[in-house]
Amino acid sequence: MSNHFTPAPAPRDLPDNATGEDLQEAWRTGRVFGPPIRRIFRDVITDRLPAGRRAPQAAMLFEPLADPFWENDFWFLSDFYSVILHQDTCQPGTAEGVQLLAALALDDRIPPRHRFGAMDLLFSAATVAERHLARCWPETPTCADPDSEARTRSAVEASAPSLLARWEAECPAVRLALAGLAVVFPTDRTLPALTPRLRQFIDQHPLGTDTGDYVRFALVMAAQHDDETLAAVEKFTNAHWRGTSRGAPTRARALHLLGQMLDKVGSNLTRSQPGE
Repeated sequence: MSNHFTPAPAPRDLPDNATGEDLQEAWRTGRVFGPPIRRIFRDVITDRLPAGRRAPQAAMLFEPLADPFWENDFWFLSDFYSVILHQDTCQPGTAEGVQLLAALALDDRIPPRHRFGAMDLLFSAATVAERHLARCWPETPTCADPDSEARTRSAVEASAPSLLARWEAECPAVRLALAGLAVVFPTDRTLPALTPRLRQFIDQHPLGTDTGDYVRFALVMAAQHDDETLAAVEKFTNAHWRGTSRGAPTRARALHLLGQMLDKVGSNLTRSQPGE
C-alpha cells in the first residue's frame, strides 16, 4: 500500500491563500469537502440538533476539511459509525451518539439505505449486552461495559417511539429495521400492530429467503413465548446462521440471531441499490 497521502482539495471558488476563516465560511455556506453523504448528514444534524446540544461525535461532520481517506460514502460512513459504536462495543460516549443516529433515521433527506443503516446501528447498540452474552456464553464478554451498555439501551429506547411513528411514511426496507426495534422494545401498543404491518412481507417473501425468514422470526419474538422463540432459534440457526450456546438465555440467543438476519437484509439492500 502506498504511503503517499493526497491532501483534501480546497473549494474551487476560494483563492490559493484562503485563510481558516475563509474555509469556515465556505463550510457554513455549503461549499464543503468530503463525500456526498457527509454533506447530507451535516445539513440534517444542523437543522435538527442545536449546536450546543450535539453529541461529541458530530464534530466529524463539522470539520472544514475532509479526511483524505474519505474517497467515497463507504469510507466516511465506516469512520462515522465507528466513533459511535466502536467494534460493536458500547463505550462511555456511545449513549450520546444515539441522538445523531436517531436524527438521521428520522429525516427524509437521508436516502432510505442510510436510514436503514442508522436504524440497524441503533438495534446493534441497544442489544450489545444480550448479543455478546449469547456469543460468549458461559464466559463473560471481555469488552463488556455494563454502565455504558445500559445507558445506550435507554437512549435508544427513548428514541424508539418517534422512529416507530414513521412506519406508514417509511419505505418497505426501512420498515424491516423498524420491526427489529419494535421487538427489542415491546409494548402493548407496538406488538399487536406488528403482525398486520408485516403481513405484506410474509405474502411477498417466502420462508427460506433472507427477508422472509427475518420477518417470520421477528413475529415469533413478538409473540413473547419462550418455548416458541427457542424452537425458532434452533430451526433458523440450523438452516443458515452462526449458532450460540444452548445454555445461554433464550432472549439473548434470539437477539443474536435477529441481529445477524437484519445485517443480511441490509447487505441485500446495499447490493440492490449500489448507486444510492
